[in-house]
Parts: sequence; C-alpha cells; structure tokens
Amino acid sequence: MWIEAIWDIVIIIFMLSGTFFIVSSSIGILRFPDVYTRLHAATKSSTLGVAGIMISAFLFMYVEHNIVSGKLILGIIFVLLTAPVSGHMISRAAYRSGVKLWGNSVKDDYHKQLDK
Repeated sequence: MWIEAIWDIVIIIFMLSGTFFIVSSSIGILRFPDVYTRLHAATKSSTLGVAGIMISAFLFMYVEHNIVSGKLILGIIFVLLTAPVSGHMISRAAYRSGVKLWGNSVKDDYHKQLDK
C-alpha cells in the first residue's frame, strides 16, 4: 500500500521537475539577449525537461501496468545525446558565420583558438 504512494510521489516529482525545466527553457528563450544564451536555454533545460517527463512516463508504465517500454528508454537516451550536441553545433555555426557575442564584458577565448 505505502510503496504505491511512494512510487506515485516519485513519478509526480519527475513530472513536475520536467515541467519546471521546460517552462524555464521557454522563458529563457524569450528573455535572453543573444543567440548563444538562447541556445543554452533551449538545449540544456529542455533536455532535462523532456528527459524528466519521459522518465516519469517510463516509471508510470512500469509501476501501473508492468510494462518496460524500450521506446521510452531509447527516447530518453536519444534526447540526452543529441540535443546538447545539436545546440553546440548550431552555436559554433553561428559564431563562425559572424554572429556577435552579447555585451562588452564577455571574454572570447574561442577567437584565439580559431587564429591558430
């Protein structure tokens, strides 16, 4: 009896944390000033948000229906591997195409690496 309540609490925690990260990602995309900080918000927090919701769905399917969903496991792995890499590649392409960094206080170490 009480173990079912604990599982429900764990599922709710994963669902709420995933929702929090997705909402914060949306706010970050709207509020951040330049491409690089927006990409950071779009890739990092949305990755955690989608992974949290998928983990809660996996746990729900396992606890309530005794189903181990391989599709959810593959989806979690796929999102965790591809979203940060794609964000990195988009920001790298933006930098190489000449998109300026925001503000004067930003230290640009990548420019030194490109000159070598």
